[in-house]
Amino acid sequence: MTATLETPFDITTSPIPSFGALQSARSEVWANRHALESFQNRVKALSSSGDEGRRKGLGLWMLGLYDQAAKALASHVDDNVAAFTLARCHMSLGKPQDALPIFERLSKSYPDEPKPRGGVLEARLEMESAKDETQAGLNLDAALAKSTPAFQASAEGRYLAGRVSEIARDLYMAVEHYEACREQDPTHRANMFRLGYTAERSGQDDIALDVYWTLARMLPVDKAVLVNLGLLLEDLGRHQDAAACYDTITRHDMTDSKIRMYLADAISGMSMYYDEDMERKEDRLNQILRIPITDFELSVRARNCLNKMNILVLGDLVKLTEQELLSYKNFGETSLNEIKEILASKGLRLGMAREEAVRSIEASRRKTGATDPSDILNKPIADLELSIRARRTVETLGCLSVGDVLAHSEEELLGMPNFGQTSLAELKQKLAEMGLKLKTKNG
Repeated sequence: MTATLETPFDITTSPIPSFGALQSARSEVWANRHALESFQNRVKALSSSGDEGRRKGLGLWMLGLYDQAAKALASHVDDNVAAFTLARCHMSLGKPQDALPIFERLSKSYPDEPKPRGGVLEARLEMESAKDETQAGLNLDAALAKSTPAFQASAEGRYLAGRVSEIARDLYMAVEHYEACREQDPTHRANMFRLGYTAERSGQDDIALDVYWTLARMLPVDKAVLVNLGLLLEDLGRHQDAAACYDTITRHDMTDSKIRMYLADAISGMSMYYDEDMERKEDRLNQILRIPITDFELSVRARNCLNKMNILVLGDLVKLTEQELLSYKNFGETSLNEIKEILASKGLRLGMAREEAVRSIEASRRKTGATDPSDILNKPIADLELSIRARRTVETLGCLSVGDVLAHSEEELLGMPNFGQTSLAELKQKLAEMGLKLKTKNG
């Protein structure tokens, strides 16, 4: 019997027959400040032994205190609800290796239930991705092909199919799978986050915004959700809403310097007046700093280290010093030299402040004559007035000007994710209007 409105959920006495029931009661706990504070007091008052210890662990999960919940539930793995909740805690804490054996045991006990089976496959995916993401995606695809039709059609099956498509860089298919999962299980947080992130990357901002707002209302809110929502809102010119997202994070964690910087930028954007030409110039220069690290040819070790350090774009990387990189586990001189070569190719080096990096980019472009506004090749790509999908593709390639676009062939562009014949035809038409054309394959 699950909790109802007539019988409010009580962590000390209410029956908890399944993880789904626990998940449903979570929204009741976070309904308002009074309910939350009351629930926190009840959880705190529970002892750490026997059934009270189990309930305390479940309550800590409901509060989003995953590390504490994992410690409390570790001695209650004989209870299946507690065991599954413990495995979810491990996944939230980035410890799939600890979650995997629990999911495997529960999958054998409940072979027809998709959640434990989905947990097994997701945990394996996360573990294998740390070594080789592409191979991990292929392994997951093979495992799904061997699964029953019922599992493939389930919310868990569609979510994992979305992960396969995302790794294969088929973002539109990934969004389709994630949306199918959302229809079946709107409470699936991991799916919702992947849907928002993938929709944003593929230029489907309306979907991304809707998903992130929905996740922001699903308390407790994950930090990554607020960060992504804030960045998307800034892109849309909604600086006040973006600032509210960053402010929420800083009120809970004042030590995050990156978020405090985001907040300051968003606040500045709320009242800043500037010349449009200067804004476009600054934006063109910053495009290099926004190039994703994944676009560069890096060794698996270097890429994994940067990912664990939350270094996502070139602008994040230039701010680090050699000492900071070398102090990270498994990051050695070979990886350091790889990074330095990449930065040097863009006129950058490690340990640069943002303003210094922008000046370096500008100076580098002056040396090559790439700032003469009278030259059609130096016109910004914004002048091409491309659709969002086509514009994001050329920006991802690091193109700042029309001349930069001409350095790429049709084959290179078609090899980019979500850039198809329609986008190619659009780009070629815009270039033709300027009397220009793309580089030939052998040119």
